[in-house]
Amino acid sequence: MPRMNDRIRITPIRVVNADGEMLGEMETDKALEIAQEQGLDLVEVSPEARPPVCRIMDYGKVIYQRTKKTGGPKHHKTQLKQLRLRAKTGQHDIDVKVNKAREFLGRRDKVKINVMFRGRENAHHDRGREMLEEIVKSLEDVALVEQHPRMESGRMMSVLLAPSAK
Repeated sequence: MPRMNDRIRITPIRVVNADGEMLGEMETDKALEIAQEQGLDLVEVSPEARPPVCRIMDYGKVIYQRTKKTGGPKHHKTQLKQLRLRAKTGQHDIDVKVNKAREFLGRRDKVKINVMFRGRENAHHDRGREMLEEIVKSLEDVALVEQHPRMESGRMMSVLLAPSAK
């Protein structure tokens, strides 16, 4: 960190104002007084020069802008979101899940939709496949099928959707 305000002990110093205009050589106390009148800081920018060069600036603002620049654009880390359904799930509930999946895909997340089967529902895997294919069809404008509907464990059928490159 550069020396600022009261930490600048060398006198005289060469002073540059906030607009970049050279004010010339002056005593450190006088330069500090000018900076405080403007509500700014006196910052030593070139300590090796003789006399040292100091600038009147808002140092907090400069640091903030520098960190904003080096931060760069924030990248979204893709997550896998899972939605669970049952073979007996009603149409309205499916529509709610489709809208939620559309929201996740809009945020560039992958979506895995699972249909759970319990007990006698295991005899109706075809109903689960139909549900998943219907969901995939309704999301085809925003999603690509990364993994087609298939049985994962003995009780669950799933499909994996990735956001389309639009």
